[in-house]
Amino acid sequence: MSTADQQGQYRDSSDFVISQTFDAPRELVFQSWVEPERLAQWWGPSGFTLSVLALDLKPGGIFHYGMRADNGYEMWGKFTYQQIDAPERIVSILSFADQQGNPVQHPGSATWPLESFNTMTLTEEDGKTTMTLRSTPHQANDEQHKTFVEGHSSMTEGFKATFAQLARYLATVQ
Repeated sequence: MSTADQQGQYRDSSDFVISQTFDAPRELVFQSWVEPERLAQWWGPSGFTLSVLALDLKPGGIFHYGMRADNGYEMWGKFTYQQIDAPERIVSILSFADQQGNPVQHPGSATWPLESFNTMTLTEEDGKTTMTLRSTPHQANDEQHKTFVEGHSSMTEGFKATFAQLARYLATVQ
């Protein structure tokens, strides 16, 4: 395989996709993504406290948040909403951010894409909701695509833990 082929291979196969089915109606799962008081109950790694700095649910609006660990470590992120189809889909651009909401590099990887393009879809059947999250590097170079692909397994573990928190939260509010 040529170097050009190797570099280009990540452009077509870099999507990260994860799905989970929740024992909850779609509207409740959607609300859990867009209401600050609900997000604070489940979003982010275990052991972190979420602070919602801004949440403006409209195209061009943002969800800017901070997370603080028990040991004082802090990090911020930002979703910039591209499309909202309540209660079935949210399209956004996600980045790590500083406290002011400016995109910043991943705190643990200099070659992680600065932004990712995300689509979250919700489908309901028989009172259960399947959530599918698709993420792909946005305006990234070949090295960033490669790093993103290499990070799929750690993203899977992180999202599984976060979605388990969402499942526990949903069980308490029905």
